[in-house]
Amino acid sequence: MDDTGLNAVSTLADRVRRAAYREVASAGGAPVGRDDVAASLGIGRTLAAHHLDKLVDAGLLEVTYARRSGRTGPGAGRPAKLYRVAADAEHEVSLPPRTYRTAAELLAEAVERTGAEVALFDVARTHGRATRTPSAEVADRLEAHGYLPVEADGRIELRNCPYHRLAEQFPPLICGMSLATVEGLVEDTAWSARMDPAPGRCCVTLSKNKTD
Repeated sequence: MDDTGLNAVSTLADRVRRAAYREVASAGGAPVGRDDVAASLGIGRTLAAHHLDKLVDAGLLEVTYARRSGRTGPGAGRPAKLYRVAADAEHEVSLPPRTYRTAAELLAEAVERTGAEVALFDVARTHGRATRTPSAEVADRLEAHGYLPVEADGRIELRNCPYHRLAEQFPPLICGMSLATVEGLVEDTAWSARMDPAPGRCCVTLSKNKTD
């Protein structure tokens, strides 16, 4: 573990800061202003800016500037300071260092070579069933597994993929595993999971089951 990883973990130890990071992450890559975060969390603008800047210092967020009104030229005002999740904001922490990612890559390649995808998907679906909390809301189940669910217009998008580094290397395998896991998590609910890839989010989305 390097100093960057330690800094990121210590930064997210603060409850309000975690909530601020979650608020920016839920925007799906769209820049978010301090006023948005302050209003969502019920805190002051200055405190929101403080926590957002700490997340920038830790490498978890990055800053961009834009005029929120869309106006340009004299009288348009200064560009607003906006925040979005840093492109490489992934940190792994262990003491001493452990190479779980390497092990995952080797296992994924072995599954592909041996054609064991069906077995992997069955295991993932069973894992989803076994680890869900029946009394928990769907969003809470998904968030507990590293997804970032955002519900709108009768569907749920997952703004974070807990396996995104592996999914970049083994897309069909890892996305299929993710789909099977989510299926297991929600199969006792009114939601259905399906493959629906798009940039900037998980390849899986959920929609309400149709009723007669």
